[in-house]
Amino acid sequence: MLLHLPVVVMTTFSPIQVADTVPKFDIAKECRFESESTISYQRCSQDEDDARQKLESEWPQFVSAERNSCLAEATIGGSASYVELLICLEMARDVDKEDAATREAQESAPAPSASPETNVVDKNK
Repeated sequence: MLLHLPVVVMTTFSPIQVADTVPKFDIAKECRFESESTISYQRCSQDEDDARQKLESEWPQFVSAERNSCLAEATIGGSASYVELLICLEMARDVDKEDAATREAQESAPAPSASPETNVVDKNK
């Protein structure tokens, strides 16, 4: 009777954590690590804050699989960066748009018709 219990339990847990909100990063720690001066620290903090704000407004537009892979990439090595996360997501989105445009162009283009002159080889010459 309990043979189905493991299947039920496993199907209730998602194997991939899908985040509905932008993750929280410690940008002060990240910028302290990367900056050598107060000016570069402030610039880093401003860049990270700008990227976080943009991510918050655009987060729902990104595909969850891309969010997960880019999140993993942006947090490699224990550091985390909103700028890296945003760049990764924008590049993935742009590639998807390019692929979709290419597919549309291929589907809407008429099939090439070969003229008889180009297909016939004159063996008498």
